[in-house]
Amino acid sequence: MHDYIKKILSARVYDVAIESTLDVMNRLSRRLNNRVLLKREDLQPVFSFKLRGAYNKIAQLPREAVDRGIICASAGNHAQGVALAAQRVGAKATIVMPRTTPAIKVQAVRDRGGKIVLFGDTYDEAYQHARQLEAEKGMTFIHPYDDPDVIAGNGTIGMEILRRHPDPIEAIFIAVGGGGLIAGVATYVKFLRPEIKIIGVEPDDAASMHEALKQGERVVLDQVGIFADGVAVRQVGEETFRLARQWVDEVILVSTDEICAATKDIFDDTRAIAEPAGALGTAGLKKYVERTGVTGRNLIAINCGANINFDRLRHVAERAELGERREALLAVTIPEQPGSFRKFCQALGKRSITEFNYRYADARQAKVFAGIQLNEGEEEKNRIIATLGDHGYPVVDMSDNEMAKLHIRYMVGGPASGIRDEILYRFQFPERPGALLKFLTGMAHGWNISLFHYRNHGSDYGRVLVGIQVQEAERPQFRHYLRELDYPYCEETDNPAYRLFLDGRC
Repeated sequence: MHDYIKKILSARVYDVAIESTLDVMNRLSRRLNNRVLLKREDLQPVFSFKLRGAYNKIAQLPREAVDRGIICASAGNHAQGVALAAQRVGAKATIVMPRTTPAIKVQAVRDRGGKIVLFGDTYDEAYQHARQLEAEKGMTFIHPYDDPDVIAGNGTIGMEILRRHPDPIEAIFIAVGGGGLIAGVATYVKFLRPEIKIIGVEPDDAASMHEALKQGERVVLDQVGIFADGVAVRQVGEETFRLARQWVDEVILVSTDEICAATKDIFDDTRAIAEPAGALGTAGLKKYVERTGVTGRNLIAINCGANINFDRLRHVAERAELGERREALLAVTIPEQPGSFRKFCQALGKRSITEFNYRYADARQAKVFAGIQLNEGEEEKNRIIATLGDHGYPVVDMSDNEMAKLHIRYMVGGPASGIRDEILYRFQFPERPGALLKFLTGMAHGWNISLFHYRNHGSDYGRVLVGIQVQEAERPQFRHYLRELDYPYCEETDNPAYRLFLDGRC
């Protein structure tokens, strides 16, 4: 331990890294009744902590090793850290990346002067190729986590936390992939402040450190989830595992939805967008508070990175409310008859409906996929299910059904046979409780909703697609109803997308 403390205190990181801030998350603190602080490693020049360990390793290499060139394997943050460090010391850097690496990450490394070698479809294949090139060309391999100098560079984060926060700390929550970050921080913190809990956080589908600590030895996972790609490691490092066994108090596992909810929490408090791995610490912190019930404590999470692809934000936004237990997804069976949709909404009361997907299937029953906003979490969801049951509606809870959340919600519908007199309209509904009920209440008896699609996307108006069976003779009355309703609308009955995919007459 003393050797590591010396290495951390003398680490060469501040030639390239900043001493990142330790920011109070005021909104989350109030919600959790604790003081929550966020270590902002997303503010580093490469938007993650990885340059600390990479530069500390490279800066201490003999000149002849630097002149022969350095090499690493990475699909993201480590690659950028190595490229920046090599550029600073004047070394040629070869970065082996899987062919599946997003173009934005490849370009970020190229912008730092790194030579890109695309090889294989996985990190393991890229890693093996990098080690082969190392042997063939005499370059120095920079390991992303299982190296004492890399670990020591990461340990400077722990040094900064204690220097900035001398007051009591209940726990520090740290994302775990290969273990380089938690090993460095834990070693330093436990040396000076052994009462502080060091808690690792992993995705529940990439729990390599959790399983290793549980079994008392390193394990190789059969497969890992890649949503939090920054920590998608099948086996933790040998040295990082040795240190974690000594100094890590526990590892908490979190779901994809909980990671998305933590990403939203970080954005709400800081306006920063964390990558999934960067939000792990905050997700674990929230789960710890929920499990233990602690209040009035100082809790610190490390935001270890912000290298997120823009297209992934859609998924994060879609799942954040579920991760917070602020939304319930329910499959409900209602009678297929005019007015049944209105009665269903009346049974829900004044609650906000966040999503509603329905397509006519047969003349007896209608299957609807509904999202309902929650203010009181699981207890409120259970009350809603019980209320719907009391009204005779069979309900299946889909809130934790991964296939339903990923796919089924977007596939409800299709062409429906046996529908007559269907017309299709797009509406803009005001995003307020009662807007949908107002729409349904004004409809004449006998007009039947045959299609309904709506999803709340956080704007002032909800975009709704509605199919309604209205006989030709009643169309003037229907148009009068639309004018009285005063919701912006557009008829889509002749839209080719409707004709191709939804119109049962085709």
